[in-house]
Amino acid sequence: MDQYCILGRIGEGAHGIVFKAKHVETGEIVALKKVALRRLEDGIPNQALREIKALQEMEDNQYVVQLKAVFPHGAGFVLAFEFMLSDLAEVVRHAQRPLAQAQVKSYLQMLLKGVAFCHANNIVHRDLKPANLLISASGQLKIADFGLARVFSPDGSRLYTHQVATRAVGCIMGELLNGSPLFPGENDIEQLCYVLRILGTPNPQVWPELTELPDYNKISFKEQAPVPLEEVLPDASPQALDLLGQFLLYPPRQRIAASKLPCLPIHLSCRFLSV
Repeated sequence: MDQYCILGRIGEGAHGIVFKAKHVETGEIVALKKVALRRLEDGIPNQALREIKALQEMEDNQYVVQLKAVFPHGAGFVLAFEFMLSDLAEVVRHAQRPLAQAQVKSYLQMLLKGVAFCHANNIVHRDLKPANLLISASGQLKIADFGLARVFSPDGSRLYTHQVATRAVGCIMGELLNGSPLFPGENDIEQLCYVLRILGTPNPQVWPELTELPDYNKISFKEQAPVPLEEVLPDASPQALDLLGQFLLYPPRQRIAASKLPCLPIHLSCRFLSV
């Protein structure tokens, strides 16, 4: 830790405090995430281990935040990341409403390339949200905070808990277009109500795997028809709404994949996604 000079505090997460710091010898500015161990016998928290493992599994990529070093410190350890000026949540919060179309295109394209890279390395992030998408001084977007990430088994042989919620790419795109979250629920039930209000009530006809979900039939909702996306986002272009509709589908296998970005129809990939 002596090799760094602390310049200020950036923020605090579930498992550590993040500081802005400068490397004494090189002068490089970094973000230091201090993770404290409550008891030595408890070992390193699982979320911190997952973050380290996920980032070490992947090669350097311009759309994923770089983990520069991990070293012990006191009764814990420190993760040194490349320093990023802000995050997408701050950008949306302080920008004019809504963001300019060129900004939405640029951020979405970088996010999709980062997600495609993670999936190509069999890493599923599971906590995508604007606050975890860091923005550099030059406007570069990078995916960060891999504390809930998992190494994914493509053959489907590994089971994963369903007690994880993430906004995912479609919800982030909608938030960029809208200037605020599309589904702003304060708890699980309220969140579901917002989703159903816009996307309609799912049924086995539109989502055959629905009945196989772990908590299926534990709660019932009244039948609601989906609301056309042009009514939800009246200022968005038809091309943007077309792409958003391919993200906001109930059956996961029917949603457009980030890796399909280069193969999108010309009116989407060129007229909407290119800047």
